[in-house]
Amino acid sequence: MPGSAQASTTDTTDTTAAHASTTAGTRLGRRFHALERRYAARLGVYAHDTATGRTLAYRANERFPLCSVFKTLAAAAVLRDLDRDGEYLARRIRYTEEYVTASGYAPITGTDENVAAGMTVAELCAATVSHSDNGAGNLLLRELGGPTAITRFARSLGDPTTRLDRWEPELNTAEPWRRTDITSPRAIGRTYARLLLGGVLPRADRELLTGWLVANTTNTARFRAGLPADWTLADKTGGGAAYGVANDVGVVWPPGRPPIVLSVLSTKYAPEGPTDNQLVARAAALVADALT
Repeated sequence: MPGSAQASTTDTTDTTAAHASTTAGTRLGRRFHALERRYAARLGVYAHDTATGRTLAYRANERFPLCSVFKTLAAAAVLRDLDRDGEYLARRIRYTEEYVTASGYAPITGTDENVAAGMTVAELCAATVSHSDNGAGNLLLRELGGPTAITRFARSLGDPTTRLDRWEPELNTAEPWRRTDITSPRAIGRTYARLLLGGVLPRADRELLTGWLVANTTNTARFRAGLPADWTLADKTGGGAAYGVANDVGVVWPPGRPPIVLSVLSTKYAPEGPTDNQLVARAAALVADALT
């Protein structure tokens, strides 16, 4: 698995100004700006090439709605803070059909079989990360003590920006003025890098989290559409109907080389959106062209 082959015990994100390459005034930055005009959107991009130390950034410190990108952090917090030798992951969680229905999107937790039998914490983590199941995400939040546990977890990783304040599906309202349930491309990109490439999690837990992300079923029209077919992706999407939010964040492995950390966040100015997956896919493609 890429996560184990390339993982290191140190933080592989950019840490010095010498590594930074701000793209807003460059040719690449102008191409990102052209995408914004084409899709009537605000776009944020952060990419860090661990092979060369090169960083690309466009609106990387601006705040964007977090949406379902939080779900990777929820699973990681369970692994780091609750589980011991798989015992907690094996715990079976019972819930009602009404609970998952109120959560909105629940393709895994909402099945008759799972409502009747409950699901293990490990199964909930997989459903949360690989299928973006809101019911599973809320159940993990309940185990962790609520949405603000994600904010505390982010702060413990050195992320000063990412925060979660509400449950699914309310956290997706994505109003431009909101200062809750937000992140930035740089902050969330570096947090994912710490989780998948750094020493935050023991190797076995890091491999579990990476595996759930590699099994992502929701990225087909985003990173998977924009990046070369032979790249391995460990990513998580996020979005919502309001303000056309379309996010994708993760670590990607081009063949035969160290990974690239990639975060693409976007939102529209109109409440009705619409969501444009191609905006994310095209931005990812521009990053791939620039770094490889």
